[in-house]
Amino acid sequence: MDKNFVITIGREYGSGGRVIGQAVADRLGIKFYDDEIIELIAKESGLSIEAVSKLDGTKTSSFLYNAFMSTQSVPLNDEIFFAQSKVIKDIASKESCVIVSRCADYILREHKNLFNIFIYAPMEARMERTKSLYHDIANNYENYVKKMDKKRADYYNYFTPNRWGDRSNYHMMIDSSIGIENTVNMLSAMVTALFGGDN
Repeated sequence: MDKNFVITIGREYGSGGRVIGQAVADRLGIKFYDDEIIELIAKESGLSIEAVSKLDGTKTSSFLYNAFMSTQSVPLNDEIFFAQSKVIKDIASKESCVIVSRCADYILREHKNLFNIFIYAPMEARMERTKSLYHDIANNYENYVKKMDKKRADYYNYFTPNRWGDRSNYHMMIDSSIGIENTVNMLSAMVTALFGGDN
């Protein structure tokens, strides 16, 4: 395949986007990044992995801002986002990969070989998946899924001028309720068609 193509995956909570992204990366023989980026952000920002982890995916300052960086003029969340942007651009310049969330579609908007995907699914399917994987995290799974979606939307909408889940941000949107394996097959075939057949 052509050097340094990047697949970004935005996803609704419970749609299986992370699992799909990992499987697509494995199928194509390229690197996969999700939580793996946290350590790289910590190195870039000089913050602890704990601090980055606790603020990961949040748009507003929290207790950690006062605890760690109360003398800083730039909010800690913004500092982490700047470091995250640098890390993502650096990764994209060096290797082909799949990157899940983290506003990667927007951060890499000028990258030549970019394929932005958004994965969604009906609420009932997302509730069922959440319950099967994390059966003890909530009393009301619908409210929990909506809360997590709102967190993702708030973060994306805060750090980019785009709207989370808006079709104009993505090259492809796909309903994963057709099955995880079917979704992986379709996305892998699409990427192969776009960027070539061999690593």
